[in-house]
Amino acid sequence: MAGVQLEAVGKAYDGGVQVIRDVNLDIADGEFCVFVGPSGCGKSTLLRMIAGLEDISSGEARIGGLRVNELAPSERNVAMVFQNYALYPHMDVAANLGFGLRLSGCSRAEATAKVQNVAKMLQIDGLLTRKPKELSGGQRQRVAIGRALVRDPGVFLFDEPLSNLDAALRTQTRLEIARLHRQHGRASTIYVTHDQVEAMTLADRMVLMQPGQPGPAGGSLPSVAQVGAPLDLYNEPCNLFVAGFLGSPKMNLIPATVSALAPNMVGVRLAQGGDVAVAVQPGTLAVGDAVTLGVRAEHLRLAAEPGPNRIACRVQWQEHLGDLSYAYLSSGDGTQIVLRLLEPQGTRVGDAVQLELPAEHGHLFDASGQALRRCGKRG
Repeated sequence: MAGVQLEAVGKAYDGGVQVIRDVNLDIADGEFCVFVGPSGCGKSTLLRMIAGLEDISSGEARIGGLRVNELAPSERNVAMVFQNYALYPHMDVAANLGFGLRLSGCSRAEATAKVQNVAKMLQIDGLLTRKPKELSGGQRQRVAIGRALVRDPGVFLFDEPLSNLDAALRTQTRLEIARLHRQHGRASTIYVTHDQVEAMTLADRMVLMQPGQPGPAGGSLPSVAQVGAPLDLYNEPCNLFVAGFLGSPKMNLIPATVSALAPNMVGVRLAQGGDVAVAVQPGTLAVGDAVTLGVRAEHLRLAAEPGPNRIACRVQWQEHLGDLSYAYLSSGDGTQIVLRLLEPQGTRVGDAVQLELPAEHGHLFDASGQALRRCGKRG
């Protein structure tokens, strides 16, 4: 077993280009931690720094309590699964699985036993004499995963391992990875993906990373935007970046101005007109401050007529996906709002409708993009 600790870790390339900034993480033994974020945010670079494939420019990394900044990849007790599989084309499956064991001095009998055991677990024991070119994409990915498993490392590192697979195979392989982690829960797993479904379904804890951007007091914001259980990040985003990234569709974000303040409630006036009360603690807000109102598509409801906490909109488009539908609406100031419909509700393109926003489901973000603490119902 080996936990991973990162303290103020940063990465800068020649010329001063800073790609990783001030990362502080503590990944526990047996934890499945997923790095997720948009392209260019540095999630694969951070994984490679943990693996020893990229130098750490600043800060400290420890694996199993041991500082590893200067250690070679082979000395870090980690095994990595790459996006492109990285199998040896001239070796059969058995040789690919056992290659690392042979390099480490493992006896032939012990290596063969480990290879057979892992191959049976991954259901590739009938493929051991085949070369990589004779395998499907899913089979090659299983071999790549098996090559990591057979070493029994303290930390597994996965760098977007499913991105080359089709949708059905991604789902199947994702389930297999989750099953394997449960079986080998003694090892920590760090998994990089840009796919929110993979992140939400696999992670014990999710690390949402953001691209470099200026902070409110100068300098750049840290690379990590928010860390927590997947549903905590979905239900309680700490800032506008998290709210706008997580979710499909993403959270509706509507410009507004503070119109009233109470101990556990903030009233806002929308740019199009109309007032909405949101169950949040006002903090340092003042009447007249610019804010952003947030609400997820599943928390909006169609209302029969105008009233408190209602937004006038017009239906622009509808998507019917079988078990649910989405209506894309435009408010009076042109802001797009998405509404989830669990069953047909008689709306048509062009209809004028009223949306009700329950106060306990609203989110509010101040002018700097930071979330106000919510007081109402979660989720």
